[in-house]
Amino acid sequence: QVQLVESGGGLVQPGGSLRLSCAASGSSFTINAMGWYRQAPEKQRELVARLTSSGFTNYADSVKGRFTISRDNIKNTVYLQMNSLKPEDTAVYYCNVEPTFGMDYWGKGTLVTVSS
Repeated sequence: QVQLVESGGGLVQPGGSLRLSCAASGSSFTINAMGWYRQAPEKQRELVARLTSSGFTNYADSVKGRFTISRDNIKNTVYLQMNSLKPEDTAVYYCNVEPTFGMDYWGKGTLVTVSS
């Protein structure tokens, strides 16, 4: 009923930039928050950035000052602007949507590779 479509991943050199997008579609529901998580090989999934419906944000310490999360409420789309990318940012990035009531939704993930 609810689908998350991610886009924007790819290969980029260190110091470069990418913008990830995640569009929610399907059944109507109230969104409490949207965010991005990532998982590197052989590591656990970790929070990258989160944005609540009231406009509050939180970021992983490793991305503060470099990444910015934003949202288009009309399009039900969340973005992650990633600047000054580092090799350690390489991971599969997953979109996350937290309904006001109910279980979270997850995207299938988009791969971001930062390498020379």
